[in-house]
Amino acid sequence: MRTLERANLILGLCAVVAGLLIALVWVPADVTTGMIEKVRRQVTIGDALAPTIAAGFIGLGGVLVALFESPENARRITRRNLWFLTMLLLTVGVSFAIMRWLCPALASLLTEEGYRPLRDTAPWKYIGFLLGGAGMIAALISLVEGRITRRAVLVGLAAAIALIVVYDLPFDDLLLPPNGDV
Repeated sequence: MRTLERANLILGLCAVVAGLLIALVWVPADVTTGMIEKVRRQVTIGDALAPTIAAGFIGLGGVLVALFESPENARRITRRNLWFLTMLLLTVGVSFAIMRWLCPALASLLTEEGYRPLRDTAPWKYIGFLLGGAGMIAALISLVEGRITRRAVLVGLAAAIALIVVYDLPFDDLLLPPNGDV
């Protein structure tokens, strides 16, 4: 079969390469701590652990897709596939931009001190994460279903709120993304 007719193999290999690049290039370049930190005989989880595990899952998924791709299941890469991938990347990019720049822009318009002193106070620390995260999930569900539904919006909101409840409320010193970078 021609290469373009092996879409699952191409997808799997791209996921493996992405996982390797994330784990071996991006994480070491972006994170100053290791995966496990030992300070004064106390062992804690380092900042690099979560993204490295995520990269491992991406790579593992790619290996599974590449290994279990068979000629019977092979499909050609079509314009529709490329359109879907473009919309997926655009949705994620716009959602991340909302998460990153919405609150700093609002704070510069509405306050004198700017966003940095407010980044760990409610409602400022939640606005960008909630709107960007809920919007991303709702938009991705709508992209897959081919239409925007109230259910997709509610699922997006529920998922973003659940992440806030699980990752922000129990921890006093944790900043929701991307507040730590602002």
